[in-house]
Amino acid sequence: MTDDGAPAAVTAYIGLGANLGDAGATLRQALRELAASKGITACEASPFYRSAPVDAGGPDFVNAVARLRTTLAPLALLDLLQALERRHGRERPYRNAPRTLDLDLLLYGDVTMDEPRLTLPHPRMHERAFVLRPLLDLAPALTLPQGRATDLLAAIDDQPIQRIAP
Repeated sequence: MTDDGAPAAVTAYIGLGANLGDAGATLRQALRELAASKGITACEASPFYRSAPVDAGGPDFVNAVARLRTTLAPLALLDLLQALERRHGRERPYRNAPRTLDLDLLLYGDVTMDEPRLTLPHPRMHERAFVLRPLLDLAPALTLPQGRATDLLAAIDDQPIQRIAP
């Protein structure tokens, strides 16, 4: 809380991905909607990347990461992300199904939590080049619980990822 009783803003990182429809347009629209959402005071996006699905089928994904400043609590932010996914037609017929929009809360300040709905930091982000590469664009010196993000990305260099947009 700030001196005036308002919630203090926290930096959070959101992974964005889509592999159905016009994925790039969907990500751009989702970023605009995030930036305009109540409780989001800033939204900065990484470049977009193309990557093959990991542990899933379907077309290639377009991925990015957004750095937010937010006054929303972690579960309230998760609720906002899931509402945006639903608005963009996200369905969950089975685990890792192709998707119109996927929004993952990766980091929320230095908060660590393990709740039924949310684990922070995201438990698999250190295993995914499509998360680490755009995350490093926004936070080049980032260290995760598993180690320096640059070292973690180097350890998974067998996962091809291609920058496609600024």
